[in-house]
Amino acid sequence: GVAAGVVAMPAYPAASERSSHALILPFLIYRGDILRVEPSSISARLLRAENYEFDLGFAASLPANSNDIAVRSGMPDLGTLIEFGPRVKLTLARPTPDSRMRLELPVRSVLELNHDIHTQGLSFEPELVYEIDHFRAGWCLAASGSLVWGDRRLNTYFYGVAPPLATAARPSYEARAGLIATRLGMSTAKDLTPDVRVYGFVRYERYDNAANRASPLFLQTQGTSAGIGLTWTLGQSSRRAAD
Repeated sequence: GVAAGVVAMPAYPAASERSSHALILPFLIYRGDILRVEPSSISARLLRAENYEFDLGFAASLPANSNDIAVRSGMPDLGTLIEFGPRVKLTLARPTPDSRMRLELPVRSVLELNHDIHTQGLSFEPELVYEIDHFRAGWCLAASGSLVWGDRRLNTYFYGVAPPLATAARPSYEARAGLIATRLGMSTAKDLTPDVRVYGFVRYERYDNAANRASPLFLQTQGTSAGIGLTWTLGQSSRRAAD
Protein backbone atom coordinates (compact mmCIF):
# COMPACT_ATOMS: atom_id res chain seq x y z
CA GLY A 1 0.00 0.00 0.00
CA VAL A 2 0.89 3.68 0.46
CA ALA A 3 1.73 5.49 3.71
CA ALA A 4 1.68 9.25 4.28
CA GLY A 5 2.52 11.14 7.43
CA VAL A 6 4.14 14.06 9.22
CA VAL A 7 6.65 13.77 12.06
CA ALA A 8 8.42 16.39 14.18
CA MET A 9 11.26 15.68 16.62
CA PRO A 10 14.47 17.13 18.07
CA ALA A 11 17.23 17.34 15.45
CA TYR A 12 19.22 15.02 17.74
CA PRO A 13 18.93 14.12 21.45
CA ALA A 14 19.29 17.30 23.56
CA ALA A 15 19.18 19.63 20.52
CA SER A 16 17.37 22.97 20.79
CA GLU A 17 16.25 22.91 17.13
CA ARG A 18 13.57 20.60 15.79
CA SER A 19 13.40 18.65 12.56
CA SER A 20 10.12 18.09 10.69
CA HIS A 21 9.45 15.75 7.79
CA ALA A 22 6.44 15.03 5.58
CA LEU A 23 6.65 11.63 3.90
CA ILE A 24 4.75 9.67 1.27
CA LEU A 25 6.13 6.17 0.87
CA PRO A 26 5.12 2.72 -0.32
CA PHE A 27 4.70 0.21 2.49
CA LEU A 28 4.62 -3.56 2.79
CA ILE A 29 3.45 -5.75 5.66
CA TYR A 30 4.59 -9.36 5.52
CA ARG A 31 4.22 -11.79 8.43
CA GLY A 32 6.02 -14.99 7.54
CA ASP A 33 7.24 -17.66 9.92
CA ILE A 34 10.72 -16.04 9.93
CA LEU A 35 10.71 -12.80 7.92
CA ARG A 36 8.54 -10.08 9.46
CA VAL A 37 8.00 -6.75 7.72
CA GLU A 38 5.93 -4.46 9.95
CA PRO A 39 5.06 -0.75 9.61
CA SER A 40 7.73 0.21 12.16
CA SER A 41 10.42 -2.45 11.68
CA ILE A 42 11.87 -5.31 9.66
CA SER A 43 12.98 -8.45 11.48
CA ALA A 44 13.90 -12.10 11.12
CA ARG A 45 12.18 -14.11 13.86
CA LEU A 46 14.63 -16.87 14.75
CA LEU A 47 13.05 -18.32 17.89
CA ARG A 48 9.53 -18.05 19.25
CA ALA A 49 7.57 -19.53 22.14
CA GLU A 50 4.46 -18.42 24.01
CA ASN A 51 6.21 -15.89 26.24
CA TYR A 52 9.49 -15.11 24.52
CA GLU A 53 10.87 -14.34 21.09
CA PHE A 54 14.32 -13.77 19.61
CA ASP A 55 14.81 -11.94 16.33
CA LEU A 56 17.16 -9.83 14.24
CA GLY A 57 15.65 -6.46 13.42
CA PHE A 58 16.05 -3.08 11.78
CA ALA A 59 15.02 0.39 12.94
CA ALA A 60 15.60 3.83 11.43
CA SER A 61 15.69 7.54 12.31
CA LEU A 62 15.48 10.56 10.02
CA PRO A 63 18.33 12.94 9.04
CA ALA A 64 19.02 16.53 10.06
CA ASN A 65 20.89 19.26 8.16
CA SER A 66 23.63 20.95 10.22
CA ASN A 67 22.94 24.25 8.39
CA ASP A 68 19.58 24.29 10.22
CA ILE A 69 21.22 23.75 13.63
CA ALA A 70 23.06 26.84 14.84
CA VAL A 71 25.41 25.06 17.25
CA ARG A 72 26.43 22.55 14.52
CA SER A 73 27.16 25.17 11.83
CA GLY A 74 30.13 24.00 9.78
CA MET A 75 29.89 20.43 11.06
CA PRO A 76 28.85 17.41 8.97
CA ASP A 77 25.12 16.77 8.52
CA LEU A 78 23.44 14.08 10.57
CA GLY A 79 22.38 11.39 8.11
CA THR A 80 19.67 8.75 8.19
CA LEU A 81 20.50 6.18 10.85
CA ILE A 82 19.76 2.50 10.27
CA GLU A 83 20.02 0.23 13.31
CA PHE A 84 20.43 -3.54 12.97
CA GLY A 85 20.91 -6.27 15.54
CA PRO A 86 19.46 -8.96 17.82
CA ARG A 87 16.47 -8.44 20.11
CA VAL A 88 14.91 -10.52 22.89
CA LYS A 89 11.19 -9.97 23.59
CA LEU A 90 9.77 -11.34 26.85
CA THR A 91 6.06 -11.33 27.72
CA LEU A 92 5.93 -10.56 31.45
CA ALA A 93 2.15 -10.55 32.00
CA ARG A 94 -1.23 -10.74 30.25
CA PRO A 95 -3.60 -8.68 32.43
CA THR A 96 -6.52 -9.29 30.03
CA PRO A 97 -7.02 -11.39 26.87
CA ASP A 98 -6.44 -8.23 24.78
CA SER A 99 -3.43 -6.80 26.63
CA ARG A 100 0.15 -7.73 27.46
CA MET A 101 3.21 -6.37 29.25
CA ARG A 102 6.45 -6.98 27.37
CA LEU A 103 10.16 -6.39 27.92
CA GLU A 104 12.33 -5.83 24.84
CA LEU A 105 16.14 -5.99 24.92
CA PRO A 106 17.64 -4.88 21.57
CA VAL A 107 21.35 -4.44 20.91
CA ARG A 108 21.96 -2.78 17.55
CA SER A 109 24.76 -1.66 15.30
CA VAL A 110 24.14 1.87 13.99
CA LEU A 111 24.83 2.68 10.34
CA GLU A 112 24.67 6.20 8.90
CA LEU A 113 23.48 6.84 5.34
CA ASN A 114 24.93 10.19 4.27
CA HIS A 115 26.38 10.15 0.71
CA ASP A 116 27.95 6.86 1.83
CA ILE A 117 27.53 4.21 4.55
CA HIS A 118 29.42 4.68 7.83
CA THR A 119 29.39 2.67 11.05
CA GLN A 120 28.47 4.89 13.99
CA GLY A 121 28.68 2.56 16.97
CA LEU A 122 26.27 0.48 19.04
CA SER A 123 23.03 1.20 20.88
CA PHE A 124 21.20 -0.65 23.65
CA GLU A 125 17.61 0.26 24.54
CA PRO A 126 15.87 -1.89 27.17
CA GLU A 127 12.17 -1.09 26.79
CA LEU A 128 9.03 -1.95 28.77
CA VAL A 129 5.89 -1.99 26.60
CA TYR A 130 2.21 -2.29 27.55
CA GLU A 131 -0.13 -3.04 24.64
CA ILE A 132 -3.93 -3.11 24.41
CA ASP A 133 -5.25 -4.61 21.17
CA HIS A 134 -8.80 -3.25 21.60
CA PHE A 135 -8.84 -0.12 23.73
CA ARG A 136 -11.94 1.92 22.87
CA ALA A 137 -14.06 2.32 19.74
CA GLY A 138 -11.70 0.17 17.68
CA TRP A 139 -8.47 1.90 18.76
CA CYS A 140 -5.37 -0.06 19.79
CA LEU A 141 -2.94 1.50 22.23
CA ALA A 142 0.68 0.99 23.29
CA ALA A 143 2.60 2.76 26.07
CA SER A 144 6.35 2.33 26.61
CA GLY A 145 9.30 3.42 28.68
CA SER A 146 12.96 2.87 27.82
CA LEU A 147 16.58 3.83 28.47
CA VAL A 148 18.78 4.57 25.45
CA TRP A 149 22.49 3.79 25.84
CA GLY A 150 25.24 4.38 23.31
CA ASP A 151 28.86 3.35 23.08
CA ARG A 152 31.61 5.95 22.76
CA ARG A 153 31.38 6.08 18.97
CA LEU A 154 27.63 6.70 18.89
CA ASN A 155 27.85 9.41 21.56
CA THR A 156 30.72 10.98 19.63
CA TYR A 157 28.44 11.10 16.58
CA PHE A 158 25.90 13.18 18.51
CA TYR A 159 28.06 15.14 20.96
CA GLY A 160 31.72 15.02 19.99
CA VAL A 161 33.52 18.09 18.63
CA ALA A 162 36.83 17.32 16.93
CA PRO A 163 39.57 20.01 17.39
CA PRO A 164 39.45 21.10 13.69
CA LEU A 165 35.72 21.84 14.11
CA ALA A 166 36.03 23.73 17.39
CA THR A 167 35.21 27.45 17.61
CA ALA A 168 35.17 30.04 20.38
CA ALA A 169 31.51 29.19 21.04
CA ARG A 170 31.94 25.46 20.45
CA PRO A 171 35.05 24.11 22.20
CA SER A 172 36.40 20.68 21.34
CA TYR A 173 34.82 17.83 23.26
CA GLU A 174 35.59 14.13 23.52
CA ALA A 175 32.41 12.15 24.13
CA ARG A 176 32.18 9.04 26.27
CA ALA A 177 29.95 5.98 26.36
CA GLY A 178 26.81 6.04 28.48
CA LEU A 179 23.17 7.04 28.74
CA ILE A 180 21.70 9.14 25.93
CA ALA A 181 18.04 9.49 26.95
CA THR A 182 15.17 8.24 29.07
CA ARG A 183 12.05 7.81 26.90
CA LEU A 184 8.32 7.61 27.51
CA GLY A 185 6.09 6.99 24.52
CA MET A 186 2.53 6.30 23.47
CA SER A 187 1.15 5.20 20.11
CA THR A 188 -2.30 4.41 18.80
CA ALA A 189 -3.95 3.22 15.59
CA LYS A 190 -7.42 2.52 14.22
CA ASP A 191 -8.87 1.06 11.03
CA LEU A 192 -11.16 3.70 9.51
CA THR A 193 -12.12 1.31 6.70
CA PRO A 194 -10.88 -2.18 5.78
CA ASP A 195 -8.19 -0.46 3.66
CA VAL A 196 -7.46 2.82 5.49
CA ARG A 197 -5.71 2.98 8.86
CA VAL A 198 -4.85 6.08 10.90
CA TYR A 199 -2.02 6.10 13.42
CA GLY A 200 -0.16 8.50 15.67
CA PHE A 201 2.50 8.67 18.36
CA VAL A 202 3.95 11.00 20.96
CA ARG A 203 7.28 10.59 22.76
CA TYR A 204 8.83 12.47 25.66
CA GLU A 205 12.56 12.30 26.42
CA ARG A 206 14.65 13.39 29.38
CA TYR A 207 18.42 13.95 29.13
CA ASP A 208 19.20 15.01 32.71
CA ASN A 209 21.32 11.97 33.45
CA ALA A 210 22.95 11.69 30.03
CA ALA A 211 26.65 10.86 29.96
CA ASN A 212 27.62 13.85 27.81
CA ARG A 213 25.89 16.82 29.43
CA ALA A 214 29.22 18.72 29.29
CA SER A 215 29.24 18.74 25.47
CA PRO A 216 28.71 22.16 23.82
CA LEU A 217 26.20 20.34 21.57
CA PHE A 218 24.09 19.37 24.61
CA LEU A 219 21.54 22.18 24.85
CA GLN A 220 18.32 20.90 26.45
CA THR A 221 17.33 18.51 29.22
CA GLN A 222 14.08 17.38 27.58
CA GLY A 223 12.51 16.92 24.17
CA THR A 224 9.28 15.77 22.53
CA SER A 225 8.45 14.02 19.26
CA ALA A 226 5.10 13.46 17.59
CA GLY A 227 3.73 12.11 14.35
CA ILE A 228 0.47 11.29 12.60
CA GLY A 229 -0.27 9.47 9.39
CA LEU A 230 -2.46 7.23 7.25
CA THR A 231 -1.89 3.97 5.43
CA TRP A 232 -3.93 2.89 2.42
CA THR A 233 -3.89 -0.79 1.55
CA LEU A 234 -3.92 -1.38 -2.19
CA GLY A 235 -3.86 -5.17 -2.09
CA GLN A 236 -3.40 -8.15 0.21
CA SER A 237 -2.94 -11.89 0.08
CA SER A 238 -5.91 -14.21 0.32
CA ARG A 239 -4.19 -16.21 3.09
CA ARG A 240 -3.56 -14.21 6.27
CA ALA A 241 -0.92 -14.86 8.94
CA ALA A 242 -2.07 -16.34 12.23
CA ASP A 243 0.11 -13.91 14.25
